[in-house]
Amino acid sequence: MATMGGGKRSYGTGSLWEQGGNWYGKWRAGTRQVKRKIGPARQPGTRDGLTKAQAEAALRKLIESEAPAPIRPDVTVEDAATRLLAERKRKGRKATTLETYRSILSTHVYPTLGQRPLDRLTREDVERLIESMQDDGKKPKTITNTVTLLFQVCDFGRKKGWCRANACEDVERPEVEAERDIRFLDAEELEALLRAVDVDTEPFGATDRVLFLTAAMTGLRQGELLALRWRDIDWKAGRVRVRRNYVRGHWGTPKSKRGTRSVPLVDRVAGELDLHFKASAYQDDDALVFCHPQTGDVLNHSGLVKRFKAALADAEVRPVRFHDLRHTFGTRMAAAGVPMRTLQEWMGHRSISTTEIYADYAPSDQERELAERALAAPGTNSGTKLSETQRT
Repeated sequence: MATMGGGKRSYGTGSLWEQGGNWYGKWRAGTRQVKRKIGPARQPGTRDGLTKAQAEAALRKLIESEAPAPIRPDVTVEDAATRLLAERKRKGRKATTLETYRSILSTHVYPTLGQRPLDRLTREDVERLIESMQDDGKKPKTITNTVTLLFQVCDFGRKKGWCRANACEDVERPEVEAERDIRFLDAEELEALLRAVDVDTEPFGATDRVLFLTAAMTGLRQGELLALRWRDIDWKAGRVRVRRNYVRGHWGTPKSKRGTRSVPLVDRVAGELDLHFKASAYQDDDALVFCHPQTGDVLNHSGLVKRFKAALADAEVRPVRFHDLRHTFGTRMAAAGVPMRTLQEWMGHRSISTTEIYADYAPSDQERELAERALAAPGTNSGTKLSETQRT
């Protein structure tokens, strides 16, 4: 009976097994599969034959000796990366995603490894890249994203025959801790922000105010707000339908797994949007809801963020990001008792684990009562329920 080597072996390392008192190995060399007898297996209590470790070493030498030469040994890391992104583009990858990939490569990979022949890239090269990024103070998530993309470049090159192995395959990446701390505006801070926006300031005052309000009360991402059209406001059904986004100069679809979604349109937002519609010079169904008031064009991202930060300062509210208006919606919905699955759909999260960052804000009166009874001082009535006044 054949005894296979333990565990799954990575691509290019082949497989090893014992059969009939001998070690055998097989591996892929280009498009063909190679099978070879390695040698006799050492039997217990003897010194003859090969141990498993010795057979592993012999197998590695055989693989190296019979490895096919790269089809294009002159292909550099940058060449391979460029061709990978071109293929991803042909397969329909979003323009914003490709732009992010190019930024990662040009910022972190190309300066030191871009002109290295892909077949000569080593694990040590990748590890030195990680160390350099750590020395520069880069965050673990940034480093991990960089190595993951470089892994994809190497794997693409290996499949194309430009390199024998993936230099990133066994590289240990920094641990990335899940971000659990979120920032948001409470009800008083949100109202202070809205009051600080002077609606009479031309040309953006009135638009900014209703935009900030809508962001905090629908949970839409900034790109989704900028791409919102009047046809997306379903007045009758009381829904805002999220169909497009606008990010870094590119129009695309939302990040939600279904591509589109809808969120409730509460009365306050509906009323403000109705007034905004009546005051707008752009009322066609395909006109942007939050367009430039004078041209009808999409709002400039950096200008919007600057005005948002200025409004926070005028309101004397602690600094938060524009994206934290989305967290404001998420925390308030969780606190109101909206189920996590429903909130996931409203916010367009791909995974419920992303939505669960709001779980700590969900109501838990029963848990509080249990804790009160468990920690009650001796002689008190530990079973007494909290009054409504105590709860608030």
